[in-house]
Order: sequence, then structure tokens, then C-alpha cells
Amino acid sequence: MPKFVIERAIPGAGKLTAADLRAISQTSCGVLKALGSGIQWVHSYVTDDKVYCVYIAPDPELVREHARRGGFPANSVAQVRAVIDPTTAD
Repeated sequence: MPKFVIERAIPGAGKLTAADLRAISQTSCGVLKALGSGIQWVHSYVTDDKVYCVYIAPDPELVREHARRGGFPANSVAQVRAVIDPTTAD
């Protein structure tokens, strides 16, 4: 199943408290449960003003639907075409 990277512009994201992040995560998980088993949240990276999320889903529209239902921005949804790391150089 395809993997996607979602860029979410959230000013001040890096200043969110643990309680804020937990509440956001709970909302996300609730929406995922309602959408069914066709979409999975892998993890997210929180930076100063953005959150980058990795999802597994059949298509980008389901990722966007998750964002709509959860009230999250989805400024960019890009399908991962390859994964590289230092071992790729070997």
C-alpha cells in the first residue's frame, strides 16, 4: 500500500505541550478509526511551525479526508516513491 508524507502548516507547533499533542493524537486516532482499516498513521515529526506526518493509505484522497474530518491542515500530500539512507550509498 502507498506511503504518504503530509506537510501541515501549524504556526507554533513546536511550542505545543504534551497535553496538546496528546489531544491532537486522540482526535487523529478517532478519525482513523471511523475511516476504517484502509488508512494508518505511522508517525509524525513536529518542527517549529509545521508537522510532517507519514501515513499508509490506498490514495491521497483518503489522507485528505482524514485531514478534513479531523480539522487538520494538509498543505501538501506527497506519495513516497523511494526511501534512502546512508546504506543506499553502499
